[in-house]
Amino acid sequence: MKRRPERALLLALALAVALGGCSLAPTYHAPEVPVADSYQKHGSELDKSWVPAQPADQLPRDGWWTLYSDAQLDQLQQKLLANNADLAAALAHYQQAQAFSAQARAGLFPQIGISGNAQRDRQSDTKPLRGATSPPLYDSYTLSGTFDYELDLWGRVRQTVEAGKDDALAAAADLASVRLSLQAQLADNVIVLRGLDQQIQLLQQSIEAYQKALQLTQTRHGGGIASGLDVARAQTQLSTVKSQWSQTLAQRELTEHAIAVLVGESASQFNVAADTKGIALPSIPASVPSTLLQRRPDIAAAERRTAAANARIGVARAAYFPSLSLSALGGYQSAAYGGLLTAPNRFWAIGPNLLLNVFDGGRRKATVEAAKAATDEAGAHYRGVVLGAFQQVEDNLTQLDRFGTARVDQQDAAVAAQRSLDLAMDRYRQGAVGYLDVVQAQTASLESQRTLLDLDTRRLRASVQLIRALGGGWSSEQLAQTHNKH
Repeated sequence: MKRRPERALLLALALAVALGGCSLAPTYHAPEVPVADSYQKHGSELDKSWVPAQPADQLPRDGWWTLYSDAQLDQLQQKLLANNADLAAALAHYQQAQAFSAQARAGLFPQIGISGNAQRDRQSDTKPLRGATSPPLYDSYTLSGTFDYELDLWGRVRQTVEAGKDDALAAAADLASVRLSLQAQLADNVIVLRGLDQQIQLLQQSIEAYQKALQLTQTRHGGGIASGLDVARAQTQLSTVKSQWSQTLAQRELTEHAIAVLVGESASQFNVAADTKGIALPSIPASVPSTLLQRRPDIAAAERRTAAANARIGVARAAYFPSLSLSALGGYQSAAYGGLLTAPNRFWAIGPNLLLNVFDGGRRKATVEAAKAATDEAGAHYRGVVLGAFQQVEDNLTQLDRFGTARVDQQDAAVAAQRSLDLAMDRYRQGAVGYLDVVQAQTASLESQRTLLDLDTRRLRASVQLIRALGGGWSSEQLAQTHNKH
């Protein structure tokens, strides 16, 4: 007949095998959200800046900004990836989540320890029940090993591991979301900077033209042809444009400082060379709405956090059931160092430990309810993120469409305004009109050209935000790939 400890051990192992697949967490399903069959019908005949994506027509997985074919933007994006402080912080946060996941996973394995002890002891002369022959002073040498393993009967450990894994996946998606956000900010700032360079060039050309107009009025005034009022109006127009030029330069410097922070450099020592070359508006493949759920890293993060919260319901429920663990202790102990590792000095203990909380004043029930509420909260947040993502896509598609139409009309307005200015200057030289007509034509022409440049910039910015809203070149497949690499 087998001894009782061995029988108890075999019984515990049999119970662990029988209940090894038990899980108290609810079956997980991602929260449902309303998803349309398609985006609204954006994109008139005047605007071809986006196209419905075909199966093999998606944004580039890496380097989505290369769609803009701009070397300056490419160079700055590489600096951002290498030096941005916020991106480094997000990476460190992801690495923490990975470490926490590894800590949780360690619960699946037994814990084994080795200890050694050598000490000199003195017993109290008045120690209760001290034997008459027990010496007051003695040595004690111990070398032992321990083994502890929790039998995961109710899935508490497995659900803890699953929650930790989902948290790490959510952190990986957070990292991708931060990276995409920073890349979009940089692209947006570069586009704004390029638009300001074009505005500055236009204002500089206007200053030169207005200086010539002022000289003309001064010459005509000196000849008694024009009044001093014409000279004052010409001077006012010139000074106004110079002021606009200085204000635009200030905007450019602030934008340059923002770019410096994004690429991890000091604003005091950073500059971007002026460039008036236009950036072409790319054709952006806009995936169907259903695939947006797999292409937005923030949506993936919210969904994984919902899954993690669901797993923690199982962890909380497992507290209602007994905890069973196997423990073993063994080694050598002797009052003398010599001959410590001999058979007479051996000791050992082995057996299962069972723990069941009988009364806790409702603590376990409250813990389960809190876990359920946390899951509901995470699910509601997930639905909000998804709906917000659809809104962002629609918003930027609307801007691309409407700004495209507006640009065509504004181009016509700019051509007409320039024609009016040319006619006004010719008639002024002929003495047929006063300089007020010239001033009005100058103002209209400059404003129409600035508005045209602004529309170009706003369309490009909307395209960047559309790419960001579509998830850039990211996909949910990267979550598992990234996690497996680490």
